[in-house]
Amino acid sequence: MPTPLADEFGREVTGVRVSLTDRCNFDCVYCHNEGLGDTRGPMDPQDDEMSADDVVRFLEVAAEFGVDSVKFTGGEPMLRDDLEEIVRRTPDSMETSMTTNGTFLPGRAEGLVDAGLDRVNVSQDALDPDAFAEITKSGAYERVMEGVEAALDAGLAPVKLNMVVFEHTAGYVEGMVEHVAENDGLQLQLIEYMPELTGRPEWNIDIGRVHDWLADIADRVEHREMHDRKRYFVDGGMVEIVDPVENETFCANCGRVRVTHEGYLKGCLNRNDDLRSMGEMTKPEIREAFREVVANRVPYYGEYLVENDRGEYEVDEKYIGA
Repeated sequence: MPTPLADEFGREVTGVRVSLTDRCNFDCVYCHNEGLGDTRGPMDPQDDEMSADDVVRFLEVAAEFGVDSVKFTGGEPMLRDDLEEIVRRTPDSMETSMTTNGTFLPGRAEGLVDAGLDRVNVSQDALDPDAFAEITKSGAYERVMEGVEAALDAGLAPVKLNMVVFEHTAGYVEGMVEHVAENDGLQLQLIEYMPELTGRPEWNIDIGRVHDWLADIADRVEHREMHDRKRYFVDGGMVEIVDPVENETFCANCGRVRVTHEGYLKGCLNRNDDLRSMGEMTKPEIREAFREVVANRVPYYGEYLVENDRGEYEVDEKYIGA
């Protein structure tokens, strides 16, 4: 396996997240569309989306640089009719996963596994249909539950349920922890709400309280080096917290580069001043852009943003205009 590229902070890039579309059949109130904000347009396929050939060409170059995992995201990646083709053509050296709202998994999960999909994350913020509808602006609750079952039946266990923790969902966390403990093949990923990307800081809650509660009830706690994450094992279920906000250790351990649906490389979720076009998507252009984006990656908290005398984060002046 080739040695991965590293930025000047010693962070090797071993994973990529590729957005296949910004289209989505949900309208979740917390959505930030991979840090780009609310860019959703028509539901029909758009000319600005990378083609399957573009996506595969990028992944082939990423594999040259030691990237060993890809996660397909959106929008809703399953709105792409050619998703199975893209998965099938992904380099064999890469673990292939996807984040989806689950509504299209019934009928397609088995084909995706046959194509080479290894793992799936399903967004699910509540187990109550009414609460689910309020958060997602969708009446697809039963379809999502069927999608999770379809993924399990297709052999994608463990299926990781993604739950964004904020004012609207905090009351449902306990029920979701019980849900994954009671159902084999499910894991829970609690994702800290990112007010800086959604523009609604009043919805924020202290993720530390969730950590403390889980630590009190967990049978054991595991520490993952990736992003300095903690995993809590509760009654046989696994709960992991993703807490990037004002977390310098999280950023110091980040090894991902993102790709927008239009074919721009993005070195940091929280920034849009570092977008780099891959041009006409020829392999030489992709290689040049990838090298440049990795070289210019900066930990968001602790470097791009630094604490001032009042304990508030502000942009480090040396990165202004960079």
